[in-house]
Formats: sequence, structure tokens, C-alpha cells
Amino acid sequence: MSDRTHLAGLPRWLKPVNKLFVFLQRRGLGVSGLAVLTIPGRRSGNPVSNPVTPMTVDGNTYLVGFPGTSWVSNARANPERARLARGRRDDAVTLVEIPVEERAPILREFPRQVPVGTKMMVRAGHVPEGTPEDFVAIAERCAVFRVDSR
Repeated sequence: MSDRTHLAGLPRWLKPVNKLFVFLQRRGLGVSGLAVLTIPGRRSGNPVSNPVTPMTVDGNTYLVGFPGTSWVSNARANPERARLARGRRDDAVTLVEIPVEERAPILREFPRQVPVGTKMMVRAGHVPEGTPEDFVAIAERCAVFRVDSR
């Protein structure tokens, strides 16, 4: 699925707002709940920054990427070269992809911990109602990464 398909159904303002979040983050003005993931592009090798919403489940930090999300492809290509910034803190991290059969407990937490993201995934048509089980049902189509400090 292409990035263009992923963006179908999402508000037009999302991309400019994401750029604003990255801009604010780089100046040490974090937005509550958001972080900025910077990882080399899989083709260019140049750093690419995207706002993400980390979740904590059983003491571990996770990132969930949905179909067509370009940062997921970059993370799969360069899992050991990522940086996660929150406010003024910017950490080198390794992204460990969770196998499909182990994603359910993490995906069940997504609607509770990331309600704005849940609404966007419903609007984009990735899940019907945004229930925890809706997210478990798309485990094969999305990616879940554990964020490990380096």
C-alpha cells in the first residue's frame, strides 16, 4: 500500500501539522504525548523525521505503524539507526519489530492510549469502530516496534 493510499480519508491538515510538530520538537517544545522519530530513509539514507505517539505496555515502550506509513519501511531497513526525541531529550534507540502473533496485547492498548490516532484510523477506514479488537484484527497489516535504548 502506498503512502498516498494511507493518507486517503485522513484530514488534509495532517501533513502540515505533522511538520509543525517536528519543528516545535526540534526547538525543545514537545507536544504532550508526541515524540519525533528520526531514522535514515531507506532509499536516500537522509534522516527523515515523523511525529509518533509512543505507548507503554508492561513497562516497555512501543510504536505502532499503520498500513502505508513510510516510517515503518524506514524502520525495517534501519532499525538500529533510529532516534526518538521527546521535548529536549533525544535518545538513540533500536526498533525491534514484534512478531504478528505477539502484537495483540499491545494493539488492544492503542485505543486507550492513543485516542486521537484511533479516530484517524477509523476515519481512514483501517478499522471499523476503533475498539481494541478492531486493532487486533489488523495485526498482520500494521507494524509494532518495541523501542530499546542503546
